[in-house]
Amino acid sequence: MRALPLLLLGLAFASAPALAQMKLQSKAAPSNGPETRYFTAIDGLMDGNADVVLKETRQGKTVTAAVLDVCYPADKGSDRKDRFVANLAVSGQTLSGTTQSVADKQPVSIKLNRKQTGDSFEFRGQITIGQTVTEVASTDNSDLSEKEFQDNQATEDGITPQPKDFTDVSPESIGVRVKLDAAADFLKSLKGEAVEIATSSLAVTCDALRSGEQTINLTVDPEHASALLAKVKSAPGVTAAGWTSGVVEMDRTIRIAAADWRDGDKINKDRLATAIAGVLAKTLAAKPASATWNANTGKLKLVLKRPSAIYPALGLTQNYEITALVSPDKPGSSDKLMLWVSSPTVSTSDDSSGAKLNLSDDSSSDEEASETKDDNGAIDALTKEFKGQRWDADKSVWH
Repeated sequence: MRALPLLLLGLAFASAPALAQMKLQSKAAPSNGPETRYFTAIDGLMDGNADVVLKETRQGKTVTAAVLDVCYPADKGSDRKDRFVANLAVSGQTLSGTTQSVADKQPVSIKLNRKQTGDSFEFRGQITIGQTVTEVASTDNSDLSEKEFQDNQATEDGITPQPKDFTDVSPESIGVRVKLDAAADFLKSLKGEAVEIATSSLAVTCDALRSGEQTINLTVDPEHASALLAKVKSAPGVTAAGWTSGVVEMDRTIRIAAADWRDGDKINKDRLATAIAGVLAKTLAAKPASATWNANTGKLKLVLKRPSAIYPALGLTQNYEITALVSPDKPGSSDKLMLWVSSPTVSTSDDSSGAKLNLSDDSSSDEEASETKDDNGAIDALTKEFKGQRWDADKSVWH
């Protein structure tokens, strides 16, 4: 996972001899104190699935201390991770040590022989975790400086606690960064809440194991987002919470006057759904069949139907499924609403009475793919009907 930056670094040196010479001269220059260098790849470890960081402290070319940090799948084919961190004893070119894995408490032993040839490093030996022995034969490794390593480690979870508006973050999408030892209790506290938790964010990644914090992604009705954020920010172990990226795409979003669609301080969702379905019925030449608001996410699911032209004699039905989301255009009170409408998902069914044909839509076909994206100018039609504005990404303004 981190080998690519090393490869690019090596290519840069190969294509720029002057820079390479400067680097060699810099490394060869006398040092008054210890230097820290990093390796972020050991080929083949755990079938190539291990995330490795080897930190060396050197005095000149002599290694005086080393720490090996390995994150790996706890079970073969599993998303669950385990990790060990071992302080290695240095004896000449041999690095060795023992430790215990963090999650499963497996005994770990390491013995590696290190060989340097110019700027290239080779590691050979064994790493044993429990009863599993992994042979290490990793050649042509490059090291990184402290600054290069830290630059590569920088991660961004996209959490914005106080966005000025919802043009860069999505109004229904909440990110919560929580300490690992508090994550389970935090998640349990969400039981019974009108909120959806992204299953993918439950997996504890190697970055999370190393930082000690995990980011949980939530989807909530935009009308309840501020209240949810106020609650989770006060939860034990939470270090950051805010809006993040979600379903809203600005090229399929319009901004409309809030007063036209509110009853008091609440959005009149039924009237809004009827109006959206009416516009889509015209652009798609289809009849509205159902409109359902999701109580957890605030998303509107619209289904429209029209006769399918694929084989007229069979009397089949073409179904259009569209998702919409409405919210204020920024956190807090606003006199504007944002309306996002997805591209339609198209399927074909036999809705006739009696025995029916069982149909399978091949969504991978070119015809189906283009059909799914074709909404006959629905966003422009909605903008006109709702007297709305479109977002100009180049100028970062509504117009």
